[in-house]
Amino acid sequence: MAGNSDIPIDDQPQRGSGPVQAVADWIGDCGGVTIDWIEGLGNISIFTMQTFRWLFRRLPSSETLLPNFYHIGVLSLPVIALTGTFIGMVLVVQSYTQFRAMNMETTIGAVINLSLVRELGPVLAATMLAGRVGSSMAAELGTMRVTEQIDALASMGANPIHYLVVPRFLGCLVLIPTLVIMADFMGVVGGAFYGVYLMGIDSHHYWTNSNDFVGNFDLFVGVFKSLFFGAAIALIACHQGFSCDAGAEGVGRAATSAFVYSFVIILLLDLILGIALDGIYYAIWPEAPKLF
Repeated sequence: MAGNSDIPIDDQPQRGSGPVQAVADWIGDCGGVTIDWIEGLGNISIFTMQTFRWLFRRLPSSETLLPNFYHIGVLSLPVIALTGTFIGMVLVVQSYTQFRAMNMETTIGAVINLSLVRELGPVLAATMLAGRVGSSMAAELGTMRVTEQIDALASMGANPIHYLVVPRFLGCLVLIPTLVIMADFMGVVGGAFYGVYLMGIDSHHYWTNSNDFVGNFDLFVGVFKSLFFGAAIALIACHQGFSCDAGAEGVGRAATSAFVYSFVIILLLDLILGIALDGIYYAIWPEAPKLF
């Protein structure tokens, strides 16, 4: 019985190379990317549901919680504090000349502190957490996946989600508000120090304008958004670690992907939550004071 091998090479159908074939290849590539994204979204959705199921079923023991709390919270404080301090100073440096040209330099305190507590503090704290903690978690769990430690843990009767993911999720969720408050505080202090003592802005008007335009709701907005940032960082990093490819290259790719995906989701959540919370704020307090 003759097969394809009996057909001369010149008579076998050849793949086209014209514009129609190029369009078909492009559509095929787009379809492949779309399928991969849908598959990834489904996988992380299932992963998230499993995490929340174990979170509400049984809390982890203190032996697994406390080390993660220390690694996520305590060890992140120095870099968060340093980042917040320099961000406050940089905002003063970049704003002073423009505000002075309009004779509005005394309002710099309100602008900087409002920007810090609502946007820059939460976003920068979450970004630093994603870079320092998220990548570390993805690399650690990825190494455990590659060396089959996660499989060994499951074979001993322990659920890997409950033992490895839930403590890290709780650590990010509970401690990121503390880190955000630290970033806000150090940013306010750094901006005030540079603006008042180095740029010569009147201290009384600096703090009076800050007090008039920065309220408790603004601080609440930043802390509230940070809860979503922390949850997203933990889930993305742990999922990347659990789905890590084999080899050292796979672990490195998981750590990189954890940071990139976390950063994109942080900015997306910041946009969505910012629009929603601003709408709620002005619906409740339509006569709220505005800077401009």
